[in-house]
Amino acid sequence: MDLSTYIEKEIEAIVSEWARQASRLAGEGNALTEIELRNTGIGMLSSFAIDMRTAQGGAGQAAKSRGQLADAPSAVKDVAQEHAEYRLSQGFSLDDIIAEYRALRATVLRLWQTTNPSGSDAFQQMIRFNEAVDEALTEAAREHQKRTEEVRNLLSGILAHDLRSPLSAISNSIELLRHVPALPPMGTTATENAQRSVLRMKRMIDDLLDFTRMRLGEALPIAVSSQNLAPLCRQALDEVRASFPDAQVDLRVSGDVEGEWDGARISQLLVNLLVNAIQHGAGDVHLSASGQCDTVCISVSNSGDPITDHAKRTLFDPLMRTYTPPERRGSAAGLGLGLYVCDCIAKLHQGKIEVESSAQVTTFTVELPRAPRG
Repeated sequence: MDLSTYIEKEIEAIVSEWARQASRLAGEGNALTEIELRNTGIGMLSSFAIDMRTAQGGAGQAAKSRGQLADAPSAVKDVAQEHAEYRLSQGFSLDDIIAEYRALRATVLRLWQTTNPSGSDAFQQMIRFNEAVDEALTEAAREHQKRTEEVRNLLSGILAHDLRSPLSAISNSIELLRHVPALPPMGTTATENAQRSVLRMKRMIDDLLDFTRMRLGEALPIAVSSQNLAPLCRQALDEVRASFPDAQVDLRVSGDVEGEWDGARISQLLVNLLVNAIQHGAGDVHLSASGQCDTVCISVSNSGDPITDHAKRTLFDPLMRTYTPPERRGSAAGLGLGLYVCDCIAKLHQGKIEVESSAQVTTFTVELPRAPRG
């Protein structure tokens, strides 16, 4: 008897045997009722049997083994997705779900072996069965990752949004203290330090909110209008100097640097690039803006340790950071979202950002079209 026929004929016996194993394998506190296990087992086994009877040549088998059919529709994926969603809603971990599949695979093959299957045909049937189980496992892992990302991004968004209110209250209190008559020098120093910390926190929260929006599939809000990069650069320098008073940053502007951009977003890009250069570089930081025919270029350069080729590959990925010296770690090091947000802002304006790094200097260059392309 071939394996797919055996599964359908003996499905009740297989499910009963599997349920006994699965109930023991589930994590603590995640016990399932017999009805829950029975419904799951019957649905998965039936989809496996259907998949095994679907014609598949050598080329199809090779493509499946390489993951080239990962997005192709199938009954196995539908059942696996439904199963994963249900288990995750019950509080199961990915390990618990994998344990279920492991028990199901072992139960089917062990029971089928008692019917004495042999020969190359039996071997091929085992391959098809294992392919179906692996496909279901892959879908379960994908669904688990998707659900985990959604929860993580939602929590990040809530956290960033809720942090704005107390931060605003702190900022207002600091501003009031700055206007207290005859404030002693110690108080003046304390308010200046607090104000710098507030500015850093605000940038981190803004980046986190933007990151969350993009991870949840929302586009960053953008309002394009006529802008001049020169004042935007000067404003960015003022903001960065307020947070890093010891940093030496110079500005050079040449040519026509006017265009159609979102001023607030370009300012955010400038500040993030400057902060990145201060935190990860050494010596003076150089900011320049230059106008060309249809584009405007922004560059931020600094000396310091070069960025390795390995680090460059993930430099603009979210939550990735290059090496930061011990004295610059902590709150000043940020979340590692700054360059990711810069990349997104450049792309929003149909531009691009690139980096070149050597033993002498590291330079980030942003190229922006003067006006949005049609």
